[in-house]
Amino acid sequence: MNYRIFDNRIEYIENGEILGEINFEEIKKGIFDINHTFVNEKLRGKGIGKKLVELAKKEIEKRNGKILASCSYAKKILESEK
Repeated sequence: MNYRIFDNRIEYIENGEILGEINFEEIKKGIFDINHTFVNEKLRGKGIGKKLVELAKKEIEKRNGKILASCSYAKKILESEK
């Protein structure tokens, strides 16, 4: 699977097409809000959304940040990991 990590976004790409993404914005110093997760409908149910949340979590932790999740999907995944 091909993932590209940017400052506040991670994309899932297949054949040059962005088929999934997650956005995490630093809303205060060291506090990041995962505010959007998207997976193309033809790939839903394959674990890509969950992987995007896990990658965002790792990226935020690398920055010593705390995670908030206003995105309902990301919130659900993060709460299930507790």
